[in-house]
Amino acid sequence: MTASKAPALYGLTKCSTCVKARQWLEAQGVPAEFVDYREHPLPAERLREWSQALGGWEKLVNRASMTWRQLPEARKQPDSDEAWLALIAEFPALVRRPLATWPDGVVTVGFNEKKYRERLGV
Repeated sequence: MTASKAPALYGLTKCSTCVKARQWLEAQGVPAEFVDYREHPLPAERLREWSQALGGWEKLVNRASMTWRQLPEARKQPDSDEAWLALIAEFPALVRRPLATWPDGVVTVGFNEKKYRERLGV
């Protein structure tokens, strides 16, 4: 597998889904870069770009997560990019994991072996 097909993965080091995705890519011989966004906070502009690429903040943020469910109701209604960015800056675990950026510019969230196979052509 060539590095040109390798995605960059963003997530949390101890996230079981991130671990699974990384192990699967490694088994396929795909040298994916991994960035833990607790250790390396994501730039606001990149989060905006990913939100747009995915079709909105609702697709970028995991609203089924325990972190989201524990938020006060008033915090669950961000009404601007800045409000979403502030929420993610405070609670980075809200970003769906893993977030993959592919060399062709496509952004995906979550890990699904079938979809990764399709993206990689394997």
